[in-house]
Amino acid sequence: MADTQAFPVNVDGGLVLDKSVFVMQPGEAKSLINYEPDIGGGYAKIKGFTKFSDTEVTGTGGILGLAFHGNNKIIACRAANVMHGTGGTWTSITTGRTSAGRYDFTSYDWDAVENLAMADGVNDAAFFDGSSLTAINAANGGTKPTAPDVVQEFKGHLFFGGMSNSPHTVKFCAPYDENDFSAASGAGEIAFGSDVISLKPFRDNLIIFCRESIYRLAGSSSADFQVAPVTRNIGCLSHYSVQEIGGDLIFLAPDGLRTIAGTEKIGDTELGTVSKQVQTRLNGLSQDQLSRISSHVIRAKSQYRLYFPADADSEADAAGLIAVVKRNLNTGEIGWEFADLKGIKPKIAESGYISDQEKVVHGDYDGGFVYLQESGSTFAGTNMSCTYRTADFNMGDVGIRKNMQRVITNYEPSGTVANLDMDLIYDYGDVTVNNPATYDFTDPSGSAFYGSASSVYGTTEYGAATYTPLLRQSVEGSGFAVALKFTDTSTNPTYTFKGFSLEFTPGARM
Repeated sequence: MADTQAFPVNVDGGLVLDKSVFVMQPGEAKSLINYEPDIGGGYAKIKGFTKFSDTEVTGTGGILGLAFHGNNKIIACRAANVMHGTGGTWTSITTGRTSAGRYDFTSYDWDAVENLAMADGVNDAAFFDGSSLTAINAANGGTKPTAPDVVQEFKGHLFFGGMSNSPHTVKFCAPYDENDFSAASGAGEIAFGSDVISLKPFRDNLIIFCRESIYRLAGSSSADFQVAPVTRNIGCLSHYSVQEIGGDLIFLAPDGLRTIAGTEKIGDTELGTVSKQVQTRLNGLSQDQLSRISSHVIRAKSQYRLYFPADADSEADAAGLIAVVKRNLNTGEIGWEFADLKGIKPKIAESGYISDQEKVVHGDYDGGFVYLQESGSTFAGTNMSCTYRTADFNMGDVGIRKNMQRVITNYEPSGTVANLDMDLIYDYGDVTVNNPATYDFTDPSGSAFYGSASSVYGTTEYGAATYTPLLRQSVEGSGFAVALKFTDTSTNPTYTFKGFSLEFTPGARM
């Protein structure tokens, strides 16, 4: 009988949908739903979300805007209402923003007070100084921006775009005066050949994202502002896709997710796209989904999350994408790894800091709750559905049958893991091939220390480590290739798959 052999796999590479099963790297995933590529290596079950406040924001419909303000509160917008809160009840700022659309915000400090400017595409822009809301209506001169839907502070000016009467124009106020739009005071406007979609600062420049082109504005005042193209052939599909991560700006373009640095350096070629391995997820987005996109970053994880629910989706079916900037431990290269999100349906999403701690939030799609992500192990009480399917392992020779003996899994738990299922899939999922029954993948119930009140004979393991890094599961069946599929629909806390060792004995060549 042939000796047992081991095939070790280091888990890295993320979700890959653009490769043949024969050329996928062993650590890459064919399915990765609600598991995130971990910057420390492996794939971790995502954390859940809980209510930021048990009280709904006043109004009807979904949450239209979220922003962080003053290092201790969140601004939340719903219907005609703008409110603020710290996790208890919500306090009204205004009730007069009639028929508002989704909001854009920018923070700035021109007078030793943190101000928050807002635009919603319907009402006058406004700014909040921590106590009152003031309309931006050119009270000090000039002509106000008409119903802008994007606003950004840059070099002591507020810049506005997406104006209903001039969608291809960017308008900016005079230096350090939100309500002065007179040219004599240093205000002005710049016209572009395409509708303005978003405005974001980047490396001492202001990036102007248009629908079919992107520009860079440099300088510090109307006297020396200069505009230069980043690209004339690629634009941005959604303002709500643009985020800063890893010292770069990422955005959704017609050919996928791009970074500004990559697009500017490489030009308009497809090499500037960072999402080729999951492009099929983005190619099929409907206009309905594009109009409902939201995104945010989780800075501590170098992670970008993009949500693209359809209006008719149930929350359980709402889809999104995780993108992580990390070093691939197999190749040593810095790059992007991806995973699918399923079961989170935000109207708007945001991240920021409260008491110097990063917080990640999203707003109810149809209701008035604000939710705190990276909290708990369920989606506000609903079990999340998680799936990880590995690449198909042929152990270097697809012509030899492998008689599987054992799967040894290396994973890091943060608590007891129960009700996690493991399936073996032989021969690339061939429906004519018999696969063994599902294995219940459960870790030991805990470690025991002599004299500890929590150490109970028969239920704990004397002298064991605080967690078991290797779980050994005897398995059955044979095939020319084998894949592992893990399914978790429980309330398990987060854990991270690090790698596998597949033990088998070689069979006959066929």
